[in-house]
Amino acid sequence: MDIVVCIKQVPDPEIPTSQFKVDEVAKRVVPPEGVAPVISTFDLHAIEAAIQLKEQHGGKVTVISLGPPSVRDALKRAIAMGCDAAVQLEDPAFEGGDSYATAVALAAAIKKLGTFDLVLTGRQAADWDSGQAPAALAELLDVAGAVPVQKVEVRDGGLYVERVTEDGYQPIDMPLPSVLGISNEINQPRYPTLKGIMASGKVPIPVWTAADLGLSPDQVGASADRIVLQRLFVPVRESKCEFIEADTPQEMGEKLAQRLREARLI
Repeated sequence: MDIVVCIKQVPDPEIPTSQFKVDEVAKRVVPPEGVAPVISTFDLHAIEAAIQLKEQHGGKVTVISLGPPSVRDALKRAIAMGCDAAVQLEDPAFEGGDSYATAVALAAAIKKLGTFDLVLTGRQAADWDSGQAPAALAELLDVAGAVPVQKVEVRDGGLYVERVTEDGYQPIDMPLPSVLGISNEINQPRYPTLKGIMASGKVPIPVWTAADLGLSPDQVGASADRIVLQRLFVPVRESKCEFIEADTPQEMGEKLAQRLREARLI
């Protein structure tokens, strides 16, 4: 199987909230100093799913990411985990793009790679959580799509997929090729091995620009955005503590119950 995995590098979600800052004027997240970005959590599960399918059925896994030079670290980790090749999409024209604009660039890169059997992404990115890219990719590539997916198997020349729903899952038979947005229920991502880490440094990672993909600047980046971002800010949360004073625990409990009723909490 020829599998393509699209990944995104995001600010480390494990950073303390005190280090999370937003530039409200520029409407962007300010990367914390001294903290390296990481592969989006759901994308790690997509990488693992692709590697498992390759181990079961053979083939090749190519990972693609759009972003600045630091994205190469994410691509190298994917190779160290077991992917075979990687491509970086980097161009000032890509900057400021929303989910749709990013999907346009990714779809063009996938077409440039040639034929494919399966495209995997995370169900959503760990930073914006919009979950729009998988569906946009399926539409742009003109193939079937499903998201979020907790199980995928190759059966009878096609796919058996379990799509996560609010009350369980939906079994779906899908054709190849398809685009799947992988959810975290599907697996436990492996850690890169020392051998894999050493090998990843020897794998060439080409950098493709918009021109390399046959795209004009107005087709990608901020020029192609479909979403209008009105405001980006960190909400301010205020809390206060009220002590219930009484002579006995029973009286304290009665006063507490009364206050909760007044607040319509019980």
